[in-house]
Amino acid sequence: MYNNCKKICCRSISVDDDRRDNVPVSSVDEVLSTIKSDYEKAYFVTGLFTSAIYAEDCTFEDPTIKFRGKELYSRNLSLLVPFFEDPSIQLKKIEKGIGSKTEFIVASWTLRTYLKLPWKPFIFIDGKTVYDLDEQFRIVRHVESWNISALEAIGQIFTPSFVRPNK
Repeated sequence: MYNNCKKICCRSISVDDDRRDNVPVSSVDEVLSTIKSDYEKAYFVTGLFTSAIYAEDCTFEDPTIKFRGKELYSRNLSLLVPFFEDPSIQLKKIEKGIGSKTEFIVASWTLRTYLKLPWKPFIFIDGKTVYDLDEQFRIVRHVESWNISALEAIGQIFTPSFVRPNK
């Protein structure tokens, strides 16, 4: 019975993976709706995001790192996710950008998580992500800004928490 459940679960995941890779978008509103759905599914703390809305060579940037490629982004998320304990990412606001020659979307969010390290650091970041779109409504630039500096964010990793996550 367990093996059957495992197979069903795997089929479900592969269908979901296929959906994430083949979502057609034809407007800023559709991209915004897809990003909102990804936040509702806690994409950053699960690693599951709709890759189809990103250009292959999309630039990803936050205050600590900058790189190109949605496959590398996916790999980086999959390396981070196992370190999260009791994570949450809350979308506070998402809207279309105004006053630009290019289309863009801005999302404000809060990330909270403990890290699975012996001293259980607590990470808390209020952030904003700007998603720049090309003519085909693919995200070509994903840039995060945070309410704390890169140094402060790294400092959170090395600061023991006084409250332990519930198990």
